[in-house]
Amino acid sequence: MSDTIESHSAIFERIQIGRQKVESELSKVIVGQTEVTKQLLVALLAGGHCMITGAPGLAKTLLVKSISNIFQLNFQRIQFTPDLMPADITGTEILTDTDKGRQLTFVPGPMFTNLLLADEINRTPPKTQSALLEAMQEHQVTAAGARHVLEEPFFVLATQNPVEMEGTYPLPEAQLDRFLFNVLIDYLPEADEIEVVRRTTINSKPFIEPVFSAEEVIAIQSLVREVPVSDDVIQYAVKLTAASRPNTPNAPEFVNKYVNWGAGTRAAQALVLASKALALWEGRSYVSKEEIKTLAKPVLRHRILLNYRAEAEAKTVEQIIEDLLQTI
Repeated sequence: MSDTIESHSAIFERIQIGRQKVESELSKVIVGQTEVTKQLLVALLAGGHCMITGAPGLAKTLLVKSISNIFQLNFQRIQFTPDLMPADITGTEILTDTDKGRQLTFVPGPMFTNLLLADEINRTPPKTQSALLEAMQEHQVTAAGARHVLEEPFFVLATQNPVEMEGTYPLPEAQLDRFLFNVLIDYLPEADEIEVVRRTTINSKPFIEPVFSAEEVIAIQSLVREVPVSDDVIQYAVKLTAASRPNTPNAPEFVNKYVNWGAGTRAAQALVLASKALALWEGRSYVSKEEIKTLAKPVLRHRILLNYRAEAEAKTVEQIIEDLLQTI
């Protein structure tokens, strides 16, 4: 038991030492986007996956590659297109010459990595989307009837382009629920945008130094689940989630009026787990309601489906979540 406590203490101290270094290294290449960066780091440490929504050209790929370098994780990017098939991302069997004659050998696809950027996931057919979602949930892929386990840690960041929706295959709510966060990335303030243009139109390219190893990421993910949470905080997360469901005993009137479908139990689990990771990252050894409130929007915004009345009255999911936080 004492060895375990000492190990946990060492990892906790390592996080606090490394946190400032991570932020410093990211600032070399990423200007602004502080909340987006924090949410991606929290999701990584919680062992969850992210959906990120934003217009093209907002440095999504650069941000993910930079995080992979800092944590010494293998990185792959897949551009999802309408003709992409499951075997294109999972891998396939090919006929090869061996000592025992010709045999089928499995050749891993780009999904066999630590950090996968699934770019514009809504542009590929549901069959290929399902292959990615299996990997996210089970950390394995199925090819030619055989299962292949993915290397840990495994983290997926999938992007959706909010413009040019023609010819896309939007993920249904049940599949979106597999993502820990839905992170919104917006345009930068003018001062930050000027700095981005200044940095990216010169010859020098900053070098990002590694801070953590893949093994340390796995150790941190394990420690995250050891962070204590009081029953009071868990109850708050459950009540907040349950209140988003229309026509239930504790649903506020505005939920019954504007919400067609609310968040399920997985949302409460995501709130608590992500709050543990956030508390640990910020140097606290326990979870309070403040972490739950901080992460309510990225956890709930893709799990609440509004009705036509909300659309007609220009109500947004963000407003509904704000009202829930004020009510519960």
